[in-house]
Amino acid sequence: MASAPQTFRMGHAADADWETMTENCLRQMGPIPEDANLGFVYVTDMLDDDLPLAADKLRAETEIAHWVGTVGFGVMVGGQEYFDTPAMVTMVGALPANAFRVLPTVEKPGDPLPDEVMDWVEKANPMLGVVHADPRNAYVADILNAITDDTEAFLVGGLTASRGQQSQIADGLTQGGVSGVLFADDVAVSTGLSQGCSPVGNIHDVTRAKDNILIELDGHPALDVFKEDIGEVLARNLERVAGFIHAALPISGDDSGDYLVRNVVGIDPDNKLVAIGERISEGDRVMFVRRDGPAAMEDLDRMLSDVTGRAGPNPKAALYFSCVARGPNLFGADSEELKTVQDAIGEDTPLVGFFANGEICKNRLYGYTGVLTLFT
Repeated sequence: MASAPQTFRMGHAADADWETMTENCLRQMGPIPEDANLGFVYVTDMLDDDLPLAADKLRAETEIAHWVGTVGFGVMVGGQEYFDTPAMVTMVGALPANAFRVLPTVEKPGDPLPDEVMDWVEKANPMLGVVHADPRNAYVADILNAITDDTEAFLVGGLTASRGQQSQIADGLTQGGVSGVLFADDVAVSTGLSQGCSPVGNIHDVTRAKDNILIELDGHPALDVFKEDIGEVLARNLERVAGFIHAALPISGDDSGDYLVRNVVGIDPDNKLVAIGERISEGDRVMFVRRDGPAAMEDLDRMLSDVTGRAGPNPKAALYFSCVARGPNLFGADSEELKTVQDAIGEDTPLVGFFANGEICKNRLYGYTGVLTLFT
């Protein structure tokens, strides 16, 4: 396979102080192209306090004014995953001058975007936004919808994942909402979503519910339906379903079979109730899924085949956002998820990203998924 055009360059470093790692990333990226104008930086949460210092140094040393990024429980570069260690990944790219705009923090659904951003949106018709969101903000889903309403952009990204500071970079340091970068419609991209779960039964109609509690499915006690779906072995010992069996909400009007995964947060055997991590109402639909490494890898392969087929050979760069419950927790400790992604897109394609506290795709919040974006 021929090398991708070097309009993007990446760097990575681990197991050192933030300044040493930043210098190592700069060294790996080599001489910065004169027309480079956008950078991405992701750090593990062991560097959460140091992210703004690293971003300032990257900005000064590269003379690239525009940087975006955030903190993850893990970060990724090429076919390598970094967990449980201080680590940093960076990527810089050269795009036409008006091909993107940094999206400043949006903290509430009704907050208007700055005039200079909206003026650009009217001319550039952005098709893609790469965004990072603060998981402490209860309105993230509504903010994503509002940004899409204002820009018509397809949003991908992830929720910041940190045991400390929930920092984001959007030119400067920010937190508390959704920020990132919008790309004009002439920036060629392909995106894809891979689920980390597989269905264990049919889709059911919610016939009785209250708040986040399933009372009846298809007119039967919710727990009876749940037990039938998961099978006799698991049904005999419901403690074994924790972290393995989840609820999934099929997306209305979507004929691709897509769904949103939510945790099963409680079971009431006496009243035959099942509680899930999402408010639900009569008339909604729900099914149950299991987290399964082999099935997740099969779906990852499916997604990669689809995205690379649409993108064509030699993509210029890639961003990947994966759930923290994936990676070594689902695919093993030898960076198998990222090796699979890198092999599919080509070893010469720069790839960076982070392990998130929830993933964003199609302007929705997902869990247990992997979201890939290729710049073509």
